[in-house]
Amino acid sequence: MGTGEQGVLLVQPYKAEILPHWRFATPEVARESSEKIYAMFLDYLAQGDFVGADMARKFLQMGYTRSRRYANHKGGKKYDGPVPDDKKGQSGAHGRAELPRSPEDPVKAESARIFKAKWAQAEENADYAARKKAHKAQYG
Repeated sequence: MGTGEQGVLLVQPYKAEILPHWRFATPEVARESSEKIYAMFLDYLAQGDFVGADMARKFLQMGYTRSRRYANHKGGKKYDGPVPDDKKGQSGAHGRAELPRSPEDPVKAESARIFKAKWAQAEENADYAARKKAHKAQYG
């Protein structure tokens, strides 16, 4: 299951199914994207596919976090300098200084708000919560 967004771009076939719908450039695009991904989340639950539902939930979370990053940092670049070669594919500062925040981009902030609401809706889904609890009990 992983923590937060962990593994979201690694697990197939879910990456191939969900990624084409993941967009956040404008609030209109974010709304359409988050609604499609949330519908996929519900479809995965209806099929009894907890892993698929959790991956869709992760994409909703990632829509929020990436939109916030672009709202706070023009161009989305949060840290100074390149990712060290031995840390590629891992998130985090890796010893790099965080760049100063730009003035908040209201368009990206609204995209983030839209994704956050859908992410919360997914987290609050009773079927998902029960399956998540069962999954954690079985697998840790």
